[in-house]
Amino acid sequence: MGMDLTLFMVDWGQLGTVPVESRIGRLEDLAGPGEFGGVYDSGPEQSHGWLWPPGQAPEWCAVYSFLTTTGAHIPHVRAGAAWADMRPLVDTPVREVADSFLGGLIWDEEQANTPVAAGEGGGVFPPPADRWHPNVLLVCLPEAVAGKARAWERVEPCLEGLRGPFAVECECECECECECEGWAGRPDTFEGFVALLREWGAVVTEAARRGWGLVGLT
Repeated sequence: MGMDLTLFMVDWGQLGTVPVESRIGRLEDLAGPGEFGGVYDSGPEQSHGWLWPPGQAPEWCAVYSFLTTTGAHIPHVRAGAAWADMRPLVDTPVREVADSFLGGLIWDEEQANTPVAAGEGGGVFPPPADRWHPNVLLVCLPEAVAGKARAWERVEPCLEGLRGPFAVECECECECECECEGWAGRPDTFEGFVALLREWGAVVTEAARRGWGLVGLT
């Protein structure tokens, strides 16, 4: 059974009032069955978006419900692996800004084909008891989220230009004429890859608007 990803948008000031050793448990409690409701979504789809715990005053966290992944973590890993493989074929200006956007979310320069793991999360959370089963998959502080939102504004207009590198990447590896869609653990289609990136773009845009950070738990 694969890992799930529960992605929180969090008011960092409010999180800071919770003792470090209790933060994971507090977020997990809030994400329990039936705890979240009231989908916030300005787009046409109402089956995904921000889910808010009822009765909070003030609201200080929400969970994002990914439409494209049904909560599984592996699609994010596969998208990160696809970017790691195709990025050498992308023009330098686009590659650099996409690296800035995706780094620490679904891709890491030193862990290109593995899940992005936060470890200690820079002191935001305690170290994992078991490094093979970390509770925390990602931590993105508010200032980093703001930078990613700016990067997304530059990446979004360039998405269609990634279609070529996505399709031809496989030729460098297996010397055949097939496309990379769906091979070796990569996303099944370019459209699916872009759809997930757009969801992450929506995530960082909303979190940056509020000045909040992001936390991903297994």
